Amino acid sequence: MAKTGTTTTQDLRSAIERSGYYPALVSEAVESAVGPEPISSYLVHQETTFDSNEVRRHVTVLVLTPTRFVVSHTDEQSGDAGSPAVPFATTSTESVRLDRIGSVVLSRMVANPETYTPGTLPREVVLTIGWGAVQRLDLEPAGCSDPNCEADHGYTGSATADDLSLRVSEAGDGPETVAQALVFARALSDATIDNGPRA
Repeated sequence: MAKTGTTTTQDLRSAIERSGYYPALVSEAVESAVGPEPISSYLVHQETTFDSNEVRRHVTVLVLTPTRFVVSHTDEQSGDAGSPAVPFATTSTESVRLDRIGSVVLSRMVANPETYTPGTLPREVVLTIGWGAVQRLDLEPAGCSDPNCEADHGYTGSATADDLSLRVSEAGDGPETVAQALVFARALSDATIDNGPRA
């Protein structure tokens, strides 16, 4: 869930419990990463994937504090060769200073754009946040306008910061989650306005 304003750890814990995905494990990891800072906004998103004969769940928790952006991922995994009947979950958290956030990109998909009314929820949103931990390079051979040229012109391409990309849809997650993703994106974008140059 996403929320702005005065938020307590209990509000965040309740949102994690509503997701129904190992709430004690997820809550402990997130609360440990957030520490004593107040919570400005948060978003809890669960997705289910199908891998051969297995159903796997993944939950992402995003938290905004006055100084940091905290992201937590928890993945469900099947047992290993030593304990095939014992399921596992892996939880990771990352804390990013707000002055490290380089981009907050929000893509919206709306139906019937010709009759769009301001304030109508998009059918789907994709929130992409970049802070420089992951860079994606898209390269292709460079060329020139001479069709008979056989010279090596090297490569051309682009570098994109793509540390986190989260897709939320009305059909898969419900309209409330889409609205919550919009609130969180706005809060994070607002929090990064006056960060100044990055070191």
